[in-house]
Parts: sequence; structure tokens; C-alpha cells
Amino acid sequence: MPMQPWFPDAKLGVFIHYGVYAVGGAAESWSFYTGEMTHEQYMKQLEGFTASKYDPDAWAELFARIGARYAVLTTKHHDGVALWDTGHRSLDVVRDTPAGRDLVTGFVDALRERGLKVGLYYSHSDWNHPDYPSLRHVRPGEPPSPFSHAEPGKEDPAAWERYLAYRDGQVGELMDRFRPDLLWFDGEWERTEEQWRMDELAELIRAGNPDAVLNARMLSHGDYATPEQGTPLQAPQGPWELCLTINDSWSHRPQDRDFKSVRQLVRYFTETIGMGGNLLLGAGPREDGTIPEEQIERLEGLGAWIGRHTDAVYGTVAGLPAGHHYGPSTLSADRRTLYLICFDAPRDNVSLRGLRNEIKRVTVLGTGTELSHHVTGGLDAVPGVTWIDAPAAADLDEYATVLAVELEGELDLYRGTGRD
Repeated sequence: MPMQPWFPDAKLGVFIHYGVYAVGGAAESWSFYTGEMTHEQYMKQLEGFTASKYDPDAWAELFARIGARYAVLTTKHHDGVALWDTGHRSLDVVRDTPAGRDLVTGFVDALRERGLKVGLYYSHSDWNHPDYPSLRHVRPGEPPSPFSHAEPGKEDPAAWERYLAYRDGQVGELMDRFRPDLLWFDGEWERTEEQWRMDELAELIRAGNPDAVLNARMLSHGDYATPEQGTPLQAPQGPWELCLTINDSWSHRPQDRDFKSVRQLVRYFTETIGMGGNLLLGAGPREDGTIPEEQIERLEGLGAWIGRHTDAVYGTVAGLPAGHHYGPSTLSADRRTLYLICFDAPRDNVSLRGLRNEIKRVTVLGTGTELSHHVTGGLDAVPGVTWIDAPAAADLDEYATVLAVELEGELDLYRGTGRD
């Protein structure tokens, strides 16, 4: 399917990992899978999940305020606990926790009220479903887990068919009830595309909403790549998104104090959009539904930077290839304005190499101060170096200063090796 135009221009999304794992500060479903806690200890968290202060309107207001254009909620992680009132039931917060209600509807409604696109996360795998560990696809050198794979010789094709019917039923509910703009799948590594019956699943999704955007964990049916926890050195082909945590954890883990600074988040964000991607920034609410203050502070800090530099963010495409400018950059959709992002305060000049265009003017985005520039060198087809005067201290941004370079005509770059 052709990519929906809203996605590549969204630039920022918020990824919410919310579930029973927040009760004990566990590492989502992984905590019982890897043995951080016993399965019994993990499941006891169901008794403490209240969502007593869950306010999706406050979430959506925060997302809109910081400039996010979409948000993704974990409707069912690998533990199989659904956050909505599902008729295809294994575990859900409506019947199995004190929360006692559907938590997805409010999220969807609050986002749509503010014009934000709705993303729903769903894990293909379900480590609590009795029919799930009925098939095998274990990677070489990896011992099978009783939560995810059948023991050798104990595969049960009939049980696997029941599981697929359960999964398709739940995904069908998400499509019918919420008609999400984006589906963010996970857990795909545990089976082959054929075992997952991805063709049939994709057909089910497209019947519910042919415009839904799917991440690459739908395998060959994915619409965009989603690298995780590290900015790629080369942009993936086609649309893409970097999913990243604010500290080191996806879910609420109060012991994890390794928070990224606002400055670091601005760097991640600008490096990502400078290569044409979106940043999907993860936040983990407490079990009561409140987002920790340290996370809100950083989301708001990033949002404030975006608010000061909207022209360099929205309506732009990937900027200059590496080597033309020492930092990320973006380019206006008409390809006539370059936005150079400077993380450190320039001393004398900012250099721009390989630019064939004449420059109409250079200004500091946010203050409007005009900067002088001149070109040195150049011979025949090889352009000289453009030197832009450094902005004054009063024009510098606390986290990253942006210079708007208005060009005569569309961007024209020299990419050769120079004169022989």
C-alpha cells in the first residue's frame, strides 16, 4: 500500500507502554520470560493494577502540547493482558484487575479530539495463552522457552490454529472498534511469516481500514522500518521511525534513573528527522496511569525546542548527506530552504560544502537575525565553501541553534571527487 502522507511528516510520536508490569516496576513481559521474577510473582501484579488516576485526556493534551502528531499504546504486550474489553479472551484488565474497565477507548477518543493519529501496539506472541507454545521456530543456539515454544515432538497443530483464531479475533476487534491509523506489531521473531499467516492477517487489517499504516514487524506487509534504541548510521530505505526510551526502560521502572537529558533528546530527534525519519519516544506510566514527572519534564523540554523551530521540523524532508555540514539538517518540502542544526555554539563560522546554489539570505530560526556569508575557493564544476558568520550569543538556542539558509532555486549539491 502507498504510505499515508501523514506519517513521514509526523516527525514525533509518543510510545506508551502501560500494563500490569507497572505494578512491580518489572521489565514488561520479559521479567518472567527471562527469570527476573517468577511467573507467579509476575501474575500477582494483576491484583495491584488499578488505573485509578488514568486520564487519557491529560495524556493527549501533553502529546499535542509537545508537538507529537501520533501516539501508540500497548493494547496487549507479550504477557497477553489486553487493555480493552475483548470478546476473544485470555487475560484482560476489565475482568482480571481492579481497574475493571476498558482503557483503550478513552485513549483513542482523546487523541482524535486533538487531531492526533491513533497507533495501537499488539504483540503477535502471547506467553500466557495455553495454545501459544504449541509450535516451534527456535533460532539456532537459543533454547526453547516453555512460554513460547513446544518441546521437541510435542507440537500441536490444532492448538496453533486455535491460537491464530484468537489472535485474529483480537486484531479484528481493534480494527472494528477503533479503526487505528497505525498498528505497531511486535513479537514477530518467534515464528516464520508462514506460521504467522501474515497474508491472512494483513487482509483482515486492510478490510478494517485500508489506510492503516503497519510497522515492519508485519514482515513483508510492513509499510515502514522501525529501528530501536539507537539512531542508524544510514537511513533505512523508505519511511522509517526510531523508537527510543527516555531512560533505559520502556515501562515504568522507578529504579531506572538513567534519564536522557533534553539536550540528548533534541540530538536524537534532529538526527532522526535529518535522515527523514520520525522519533517515537517511549514513556512508561505508573500503574495508576500517571506519567512520571521526570518523563513529562523531558517531553516538554523537547516540545519547547520543537515549538521554537517548527519550520525546520514540519513540512520538511531529509537534509544534507554527511560531509556537507557538521550536524544534521532538514530541507523544506519545496527544496528551497536548508535548515542547518548546530549543537555547539559556532566560533567564527559555520561551513557549508558542495552547495552549487546562490544563497538569498541566512537567518537564525526563532530570532530572525540575519547572518552574513561568503564563499571561498571553487574551480569549474567544484563549488567553493560557503562560510556563514557565527550567530551572536543572544541568538543561540540552549540545546541546538538552527540556521535557515534560503536558496536561489531548488537545492543543487556537488557530490563529486574534485578535479583529477
